[in-house]
Amino acid sequence: MSHPSVLPGIQAIEAEMIALRRHLHAHPELSFEEFATSDLIAAKLQEWGYEVHRGLGETGVVGRLKRGTGSKAIGLRADMDALPITEQTGLPYASQHDGKMHACGHDGHSAMLLAAARHLAQSGEFDGTLTMIFQPAEEGDGGARRMIEDGLFERFPCDAVFAMHNMPGLPVGKLAFRSGPFMASTDTVSIHVQGVGGHGAMPHKAIDAVLVGSAIVMALQSVVARSVNPLDCAVVTVGAFHAGTAANVIPEHCALQLSVRALTLEVRDQLIERITAIAEAQAASFGASARVVVDEAQRFPPLVNHEQPTAFARQVALGWLGSDGVISETAPLTGSEDFAVMLQHCPGSYLLIGNGDGEGGCMVHNPGYDFNDDCLGLGASYWVRLVEAFLV
Repeated sequence: MSHPSVLPGIQAIEAEMIALRRHLHAHPELSFEEFATSDLIAAKLQEWGYEVHRGLGETGVVGRLKRGTGSKAIGLRADMDALPITEQTGLPYASQHDGKMHACGHDGHSAMLLAAARHLAQSGEFDGTLTMIFQPAEEGDGGARRMIEDGLFERFPCDAVFAMHNMPGLPVGKLAFRSGPFMASTDTVSIHVQGVGGHGAMPHKAIDAVLVGSAIVMALQSVVARSVNPLDCAVVTVGAFHAGTAANVIPEHCALQLSVRALTLEVRDQLIERITAIAEAQAASFGASARVVVDEAQRFPPLVNHEQPTAFARQVALGWLGSDGVISETAPLTGSEDFAVMLQHCPGSYLLIGNGDGEGGCMVHNPGYDFNDDCLGLGASYWVRLVEAFLV
């Protein structure tokens, strides 16, 4: 049953948009492989009268619609890519591609934006330029950066850009906002330890890379606990430890892989500095060496919402849903989001929409997750409300 605040025009096409969302769910495509997805989105936008542009960020799609004589322009962004996860939902529209799954709700984000695009093209009341951005490769592969490098905001300048993500555990359809730092930066860091290999029966003749790596892992726990202000957010996670091939062989080398997160660039730099110092010093204390590598291709900044666009987006929601339907200043998250790069190039804001906690309501990136179609109409209606309030 549709939420009472869903716009009548969205309600009229809601079933069709849910069917489209489930089609996308059944046919997931990984980063920069969103060929069928972008074909479908481009065809729909063209059918509804949008000026369609393709090829930004390889598989990205931009639809532009001008109406009236207004000079203002707004951008709305949805992500399209799936994850390399094997789905375990058992749904009739479950993924038909082994090892690929829409486990983060990008199918729903695209469907919400398409529903809004259709309604705005057919009966929307606005004066200005509407830019619909369908981004590839949000899941850690830098799709936003690629679109920007291909001239996204030079070719389609926007006065503000907005994006929305579903949030399991938040009541269905509830909208949540936050100004300032909202989501964490993310850096992938590798530590390569070089020791001296040897026989397991004669450890005194070797420099055990496993022992050195283990000491580094333990010492890294002090970074957040003792180097960072307790009032600042910081995460250092050692997610992988690779060393050795046999029980009786002391390996000469080990490699650690870390996920490093912060809500400010200052803390981010501090974390990298301390990780490097600790790894090198710990290794040296054993007579080994350590080399710390930050993967530049996998560096994403904190997502920082601009104050004025966030206040505007929040007020639109409050005026429409009232305080019961809105969390005006939600807590920051330590997850990361590629939209952060767009916010470095254009003012804007990123908000959350509740996905509920019922069936399929587990956290994203889980093989049992599913986007909740009950929030599709409300999310699409919010996009319509935002556009019509911004382009007046």
